[in-house]
Amino acid sequence: MKARLTEVFRTRTRDAWVASFEGVDACVSPVLDWSEATTHPHARARKAFVESHSVRQPAPAPRFQRTPATLDRPPPRPGEHTREALADWGFTAEEIDALLAAGAVSDRVGEAP
Repeated sequence: MKARLTEVFRTRTRDAWVASFEGVDACVSPVLDWSEATTHPHARARKAFVESHSVRQPAPAPRFQRTPATLDRPPPRPGEHTREALADWGFTAEEIDALLAAGAVSDRVGEAP
């Protein structure tokens, strides 16, 4: 079934599939890339993204009228917390070293694997 669905979905572009569902009572929406998501009319209307610390990022949630959330520091840079996060998720030091050596993850700040 997975192979058949893959075959069928590959017959059209994402936008063609979205257009085919317009006006139909079905819960369908496209998977957007980052630039599309931040400029989508729905996200704009709900102020889902904000510019903070010179970085476009998701707005804090939940949003309360009387006590609005703030972003008091910039988001972490890629690699900034790699070792700490993996350790928190239960990886041993040896496993983390192996992932780093294999290039699966990076702990070099600002570099992606």
